[in-house]
Amino acid sequence: MKKLILLTAFITTLALFANAQPPYKGQRIEALKIAYITQVLKLTSEEAQKFWPVYNSYFDEIKKVREANKDDELVFEEAALNVRKKYKSEFKKVLVDDIRVNKVFKVDAEFREELKKELKRRLQQRQQQQKTATAAPPTKP
Repeated sequence: MKKLILLTAFITTLALFANAQPPYKGQRIEALKIAYITQVLKLTSEEAQKFWPVYNSYFDEIKKVREANKDDELVFEEAALNVRKKYKSEFKKVLVDDIRVNKVFKVDAEFREELKKELKRRLQQRQQQQKTATAAPPTKP
């Protein structure tokens, strides 16, 4: 429970920080993702220098597999599994520990889930603010 609270606080803080950063939304999300994965995997600076090029290649390959198999989820899952198997040894060279290597494959889904929760929370907050603004009677000076 503490980890979840800390994780949520971390993502929220990063989201607030990222709002002051580049105007392109994808870049902000990418920065959050990098920070999140780095923290969860507890990457040292040396590991991070080796990890990110491998991870970016892995992620690009997964995206290509998704694009090629948009209409067939089973074929996508099989192809994605083959990509994961291919990159497992590459991640092992950088991270050494099997536990951390397995986390690489889980952390993406965790990040997407946290991102969805945060976006949903913000949408609800915005809707609530709009309701409050329209429900308040206009004031006369």
